[in-house]
Amino acid sequence: MSTRKHTALPKARTLIEALPWLTRHHGKTVVIKFGGNAMIDEELKRAFAQDVVFLRHAGLRPVVVHGGGPQISAQLDLLGLESEFKGGLRVTTPEAMNVVRMVLAGQVQRELVGLLNEHGPLAVGMTGEDAHLMAATKHYADIDGERVDIGRVGEITAIDPGAVHALLDDGRIPVISSIARSSDEEDAASTSSGASGVFNVNADTAAAALAAALGAETLMVLTDVEGLYEDWPNSDEVISRLTATELEKLLPDLASGMVPKMRGCLHAVRNGVHTARVIDGRVQHSILLEIFTDEGIGTMVVPDANTIEGTA
Repeated sequence: MSTRKHTALPKARTLIEALPWLTRHHGKTVVIKFGGNAMIDEELKRAFAQDVVFLRHAGLRPVVVHGGGPQISAQLDLLGLESEFKGGLRVTTPEAMNVVRMVLAGQVQRELVGLLNEHGPLAVGMTGEDAHLMAATKHYADIDGERVDIGRVGEITAIDPGAVHALLDDGRIPVISSIARSSDEEDAASTSSGASGVFNVNADTAAAALAAALGAETLMVLTDVEGLYEDWPNSDEVISRLTATELEKLLPDLASGMVPKMRGCLHAVRNGVHTARVIDGRVQHSILLEIFTDEGIGTMVVPDANTIEGTA
């Protein structure tokens, strides 16, 4: 009996450590951007699905937003279509846009919904086109000060979160592909190609815009690094917490891959989201470690006002 007590005690301590965080986050909306290694490694995918379902059963309201860069590239290769990038963004021809739509909504989203629904009838898949969730205009890349046309790549102009609120109120987990309808009526009405009227949107940007529109408590962005490094590549020291203003000063010097993620975090906390976190998606159950433990992992961005209140 004493041995049983001894082995069970650490489990009890872990649960008790989570209590204040469970209390704080109960009933709150959490938007999670799913991407990177967590999206292609089978074990990490399953761990991610378990984490999201755990959040739901712990009384939070998780929303998942995903892209699918590796899967899109693989399908384009299969079809003999070139993957071209300009200014860090995929050049999306109408033909490529049809592939993007098919892969995101028909492959990546379906697999993720399936993994979540192994735990119960919880997840519902949708794209930014559904119920006018996301509207976008054409986005141009800026390369050395020059405006470059990169095709069906969009910049979000409006979010109508009504359908997502309805799903959350019904206890569901929305899983959203980062495709948006065109806010240009003429473009939206065009029928010259199946891709007309829709845009490929950066998933980091889409997750941040949705988190702000939902009034989420937290935006979580999964990456393939430990967080935001203080002085990369000279040091692998991760910044655990910084304010919006501190982040804004760092943006010009960040590696190109981190820019949309950190811009998204900045947009979120400047538009009503209480915290934005960049966490290492290569670590199993990183979402639970970040939300329910005292240490947390990754980098947390907070609004300037919160920092002032916190130190008062």
